[in-house]
Amino acid sequence: MVSRPMLEIVSLQKCFGDNVILRDINLKVAQGELVFIIGPSGSGKSTMLRCCNRLEEPSGGDVIVDGRNIMSGTRRDLDLMRLKVGMVFQGFHLYPHMSVLNNVTLAQRKAMGRTAEEAKARAMDMLERVGLAHKADAMPAQLSGGQQQRVAIARALALDPLVMLFDEPTSALDPELVGSVLAVMKDLKAKGMTMLVVSHEMGFARETADRVIFMDGGVVVEEGAPDEIFGAPKAERTQAFLSRVTR
Repeated sequence: MVSRPMLEIVSLQKCFGDNVILRDINLKVAQGELVFIIGPSGSGKSTMLRCCNRLEEPSGGDVIVDGRNIMSGTRRDLDLMRLKVGMVFQGFHLYPHMSVLNNVTLAQRKAMGRTAEEAKARAMDMLERVGLAHKADAMPAQLSGGQQQRVAIARALALDPLVMLFDEPTSALDPELVGSVLAVMKDLKAKGMTMLVVSHEMGFARETADRVIFMDGGVVVEEGAPDEIFGAPKAERTQAFLSRVTR
């Protein structure tokens, strides 16, 4: 039995002037599914991800989260729905003048109306989950890049999202720090989090993803199970890309 879509992208388009970035993207992510998006730089992967919570405004199409179309409704409706779509960026986007704990509690208090005590309890739970409860009083500059990215994941999780979007979450990290972030993502997958991930971590995709999507030129070229995409890709563009990146 296939779970219902938690995230659905319908005929998504994005243009910057005459430059067409996304062309009629259609994609469903089921509840608890980890969908991995690969493709060359400039293929539209990150733009598509940012359209999923309207950080980039789509030029056409619909984005449906938990049955609700985020392209319609009031600004308040959009803000509420954004709380349900957690986003982790390539850069960590932590507030440098705030402690780790305050970074994780701020949005809870401002956007969700939680009390300081409620927000702290939730923050400590999430920091424990990513292995950083002992760093609650540290400042971001005192942390490694991998630790900062795990704090960013904890911050997103503290808002109780239905879907997590990861945009190149390890690309800014030194190689020896990548594993700690991927371990957190693997744990999220094991606990049933719905995730849409843009990354070049091909080994992680092959091991962990439920489905892999190859994008190029603003379109979905091919999609399938990891073994299908990495082991026997059908499209020539997919074959050419993987031959370059998996040698």
